[in-house]
Amino acid sequence: MRLKNPFRDLTKFEMSLWFMSMFVVILSFVFSKGGDYLTLIASLIGVTALIFVAKGYVLGQVLTVVFALFYGIISFFFRYYGEMLTYMCMTAPIAIMAVISWIKHPFEDSKEVEVRKMKPKEVLFMFLMAIAVTIVFYFILGAFNTANLFFSTISVTTSFLACYLTYMRNPFYALAYAANDIVLIILWVLASLEDISYLPMVFCFVMFFINDMYGFYNWRRMEKRQGGN
Repeated sequence: MRLKNPFRDLTKFEMSLWFMSMFVVILSFVFSKGGDYLTLIASLIGVTALIFVAKGYVLGQVLTVVFALFYGIISFFFRYYGEMLTYMCMTAPIAIMAVISWIKHPFEDSKEVEVRKMKPKEVLFMFLMAIAVTIVFYFILGAFNTANLFFSTISVTTSFLACYLTYMRNPFYALAYAANDIVLIILWVLASLEDISYLPMVFCFVMFFINDMYGFYNWRRMEKRQGGN
């Protein structure tokens, strides 16, 4: 069986966005005189995952699982326990569930996942769960003496919403991730002020934000093309 290069499916704009994301991350790594190659690898995996998630490809979710594991380790070393717990205990498991869900729900015979609209009851349940998760994690993170507790807690909330919407195959996953990106940019700017080697994570999430905004745009196009499933 011959494996097809998934990058061949990217449009010129998507390929340009991916190259720009990779370039910015690598440049920031060089500028920071980085020796933390784990941060660089995680960032490169992350921006690659997003371009395929934006296309609705299962590969994007598989790479998201890998990124979550790397990111959890990096967060542990800087005492961002909220990020570590969120990605290791929530993002990675839900991403695995999303892989299974996306495999089971392709759009017709394409590689593209079938976009799904959520019912009002599902939306209400999601927000109630988000409130519960936020309250629980606030006390857990406080007990762990987590750095920048307020922003770390907000990150948990936005991450949960993004993960849940991704699992539900809903276009608004991208806006939730974009909100999470803004929080993470703030967190890693604060970290970089103490250790410049974390600068690539700042630029990583800046590029994440740009990719997520494109993801929302593309998923809305997918939704219209698929007839609003």
